[in-house]
Amino acid sequence: MQFGDLKSEAGLKKLNDYLADKSYIEGYGPSKADTVTFEALKGAPPTGLPHALRWYTQISSYGNERSKFPGSAPSAAAAADDDDDDVDLFGSDDEDEAEKERVKAERVAAYAAKKAKKAAIIAKSSVLLDVKPWDDETDMKALEAEVRKIEMDGLVWGAGVYQWLRGDSDDKVSIEELTEKIEANEDFVQSVDIAAFNKI
Repeated sequence: MQFGDLKSEAGLKKLNDYLADKSYIEGYGPSKADTVTFEALKGAPPTGLPHALRWYTQISSYGNERSKFPGSAPSAAAAADDDDDDVDLFGSDDEDEAEKERVKAERVAAYAAKKAKKAAIIAKSSVLLDVKPWDDETDMKALEAEVRKIEMDGLVWGAGVYQWLRGDSDDKVSIEELTEKIEANEDFVQSVDIAAFNKI
């Protein structure tokens, strides 16, 4: 099929008129003729050319599979007029590879920029600690006061009588380190158990 210069309005109109009652350039399925014509376009046809736009959308949905369409590739004259001899309808592999690398580099840069903008998610936990005194005569108020004296970056103490709630940033506060600091109060604390551990 000859549509003329597919980068011009006249060529696109010819293509649109041709596709008014056809789904493909040749036959009843996609072929090399569709691939050649698709590659001759500079992009999607305008919405004012609905048949060409429908065809373009259909062919573009095949992605890399377009190169595997059946049939032999029509000559360049079949896809464009003779005055378009300087246009390389098939493209060279070097240009395709360079374009793929450029697009890939753009996508990687965009992904890195998007990832850099995203705020880091702070992992937090809520841990209920069961602090066991030495005996029933241990002064629980004094025990609580000693435990609450422990300060660590990211540590937030909750309310408690025999058990305390600890909310923190996981990368700043270690459960083991906190337990050791509590158990260091040997006058009051026999042991510390984790009663509950929940990620927030």
